[in-house]
Amino acid sequence: MQYYVGIDVGTSSVRGALVDQNGKVVVQAEQPIQIWEPQPDYYEQSSADIWAACCAVSKKIVQSVDLSRIRGVGFDATCSLVVLDEKFEPLAVNAEGVNNRNIIMWMDHRAVVQVDRINQTKHCVLRYVGGVMSPEMQPPKLLWLKEKLRSICWEKAGHFFDLPDFLSWKATGATTRSLCTLVCKWTYSAQTGWDDSFWKQIGLEDLTVNNHSKIGNHVLSPGSRVGNGLTSVTAQELGLPKGIAVAASLIDAHAGGLGVIGADARGSKLPCENMPITTRLALICGTSSCHMGISKSPIFVPGVWGPYFSAMVPDLWLNEGGQSATGKLMDHVVKSHAAFPELESNAKASGKNVYMYLNCHLESIKKCSAVGMLTVDLHVWPDFHGNRSPLADPTLKGMVTGLALTNSLDDLAKLYLATVQAIALGTRHILETMQNAGHQINTLFMCGGLSKNLLFVQMHSDISGMPIVLAEEVESVLVGAAVLGAYASGDFKSIQEAMEKMGKIGKIIHPDLAQKRYYDNKYKVFLKLADHQKEYRAIMQNI
Repeated sequence: MQYYVGIDVGTSSVRGALVDQNGKVVVQAEQPIQIWEPQPDYYEQSSADIWAACCAVSKKIVQSVDLSRIRGVGFDATCSLVVLDEKFEPLAVNAEGVNNRNIIMWMDHRAVVQVDRINQTKHCVLRYVGGVMSPEMQPPKLLWLKEKLRSICWEKAGHFFDLPDFLSWKATGATTRSLCTLVCKWTYSAQTGWDDSFWKQIGLEDLTVNNHSKIGNHVLSPGSRVGNGLTSVTAQELGLPKGIAVAASLIDAHAGGLGVIGADARGSKLPCENMPITTRLALICGTSSCHMGISKSPIFVPGVWGPYFSAMVPDLWLNEGGQSATGKLMDHVVKSHAAFPELESNAKASGKNVYMYLNCHLESIKKCSAVGMLTVDLHVWPDFHGNRSPLADPTLKGMVTGLALTNSLDDLAKLYLATVQAIALGTRHILETMQNAGHQINTLFMCGGLSKNLLFVQMHSDISGMPIVLAEEVESVLVGAAVLGAYASGDFKSIQEAMEKMGKIGKIIHPDLAQKRYYDNKYKVFLKLADHQKEYRAIMQNI
């Protein structure tokens, strides 16, 4: 049996898994990583802290296996911005000058002013990010660093990495970049490379010098072998043999898509059975959610990132919708409620986590109607951290309508349910926008931490009207990272072959069609909430 190591750097932890050639997770480990929030909408991390966590989980997962059977390593990570100086040492991304905090996280929105100026240019590269760039992408963050931290950071910087590329550099010493990161977050084109006119127009022409050495000039497709494999130093740090294959990396959501979307559907009786892979959408749900749709030809979807060529599956175009806060929003709504201490105490006494307890509590109070109907007069607009897709408006805020003068556990459970429904309604909004632009999606493939919450899954199925496929291996992101290592090792002829053999279908959840009219009406209210918020803003601008 051959094995592959997949390492996933998420928002708050690093996870590692040893995965066999059939896609089975043999052993896994997790290590928390630190997040600094110096002020609202500013989120920072440390590349040294993250690499130390990668080494810790790698050593844990390989300690009981014959190392000669480990054939490759694949990394994925959040699309955070790592800054190093010319000697590859960490460089501060904060006014305090703390060099250890050298990462601007993916969810950081400090560059809202800069992204607005970038969007006003209407440069042609914006066509490939849904027409509007997000503050979560790298150009606005780079512009912020130049304007706000010129002497502390910008003038000393030697290398700007997306976090997945930092990991492959750290492992191999090669400054290779992945096509996934550069195309999705940096405006790189798989066909034509960098567009220097864009960098010049937004005031970052200094990034084009020395053949774009600071941002990358050697680009590989995901899964391609990087450099000469693990260096002797990093092999020792990771507990692995020197020289084993290291793959060009992926953004974490894209690794989840890779781990689940290519599974063999024969015999499943799903709408996508015997249909092209382009009829599937991968929905990766964790702190945030990403909606990955692929096509043979480029499809331009307003407010949805892409189309990106070969950014996830080779030779196919990718469109990426998303919601900036989903798991994070659920945590915020639940933990900030007055009844949370009671919930926490009850959940602990019952041996359940708070979400399992809430799901059971909802069942106990639903009476004779379906659980979803408990929110007939309670509605949530979920953009507490702005709208990534399909409205592409980072200034939108969250909304709740239907509150009463009570703060009981029942109230908390209903607000939690309404929040889950709002997230699912947001997914429906993204899906409809993609389908109206030309995608032909009929089945959702879901993975990520929130896919373990069956209420969350069922609401997405009921509200979208589509079946949802869960992977046999719950940790699809780790499987996706291992798929990269498997392809880089040469054990599979293509990424597609590795996807099909290592990704397997598990549980299938079907929509409750009896609830269709109810959710169609909830969706009408959902869309009106956004319209009303814009109307309120217009009224208040006339002061």
